[in-house]
Amino acid sequence: QVQLAESGGGLVQPGGSLRLSCAASGGIFSVTAMGWHRQAPGKQRELVAGIANGGPVDSRIAYADSVKGRFTVSRDNAKNTVDLQMNDLKPEDTAVYYCYAQGQGTQVTVSA
Repeated sequence: QVQLAESGGGLVQPGGSLRLSCAASGGIFSVTAMGWHRQAPGKQRELVAGIANGGPVDSRIAYADSVKGRFTVSRDNAKNTVDLQMNDLKPEDTAVYYCYAQGQGTQVTVSA
């Protein structure tokens, strides 16, 4: 089972920057993607940015439209970390940010 340790949050003024870091340990071989979700008070959790294993870099990274051009996600596979560089922060970025590690998944098929 993968354990995740997040760090880097804090108070910042609009227009400022923060860098979040997440270190994964245990069961790393099963991780196929890592990234960040966030959840603001009274709102649903949303994907902020994610980066998957393998393939061209451009095809492996996804961002929420609201953070494109301001946030950058990066992974260090040797260190099993995923970072989120957040620039030009806005009040609407206020949320609890959660690191995630995605496994290989399990097939669910519903059929008569």
